[in-house]
Amino acid sequence: MSSSSLPKRVLLAVTSYHGPFYVNGDNTGLFYTEALHPYNVFRAAGFEVVLASETGAYGIDPHSIDKTFMSESDFAVYNDKDSDFSRALAGMRKAGDLAPEDYGLFFASAGHAALFDYPEAAGLIAIAESVWARGGIVSAVCHGPAILPAIKDAATGKSIVAGRSVTGFTDSGEELMGLTKRIKDLGLVPISEGAEAAGATYKVPPGGPFDDFSVVDGRLVTGTNPASAHSTAEKAVEAFNSL
Repeated sequence: MSSSSLPKRVLLAVTSYHGPFYVNGDNTGLFYTEALHPYNVFRAAGFEVVLASETGAYGIDPHSIDKTFMSESDFAVYNDKDSDFSRALAGMRKAGDLAPEDYGLFFASAGHAALFDYPEAAGLIAIAESVWARGGIVSAVCHGPAILPAIKDAATGKSIVAGRSVTGFTDSGEELMGLTKRIKDLGLVPISEGAEAAGATYKVPPGGPFDDFSVVDGRLVTGTNPASAHSTAEKAVEAFNSL
């Protein structure tokens, strides 16, 4: 199917988990720029963008609201409740209320919170499966690939990542953040482990775990970390336009 026959509309998935995770007791939630930067890329490329979570609710990871990850322009958007992105967040939809056929590109933003809800987010998964079945693009960044093993290819019955190359937040990144044991203790599945169990080849960035790195394998586009959100979205747009 060519891109001209697919809706030029993105379902930008957001985690609905907003609860305790960090060792100090802080909540995790949406990693702000992992949704903001792709949103900006898609809008600039002429896509309509709809934000949705599994439950219709969301919360922001406080660790993501930091100058380490955000530019002055990002903070300006965050502090302006009338900005396009702020209004999009305020209008968050519930995935199950949406028509999957209305979307031609699925993009999973993240935050560690995605490890909690994405693997069983039936509404979001259904939209992604529909996009894939109709020849569209499925993309995810950082912990967003936690949803990919559950997205099935109707033609094979296997995950869409089976036999494909993907990336996502690295084990070394979790170690550097002091979160490896926390993830294990909570029974959460690291991105590399989930991908490989589903039959994917997991790609580690050639540089450090926080360097910009993304992987394109046909209609599947993945990125490693917050610094990769912009480039991953750009490559998803390129993949859509090349259909």
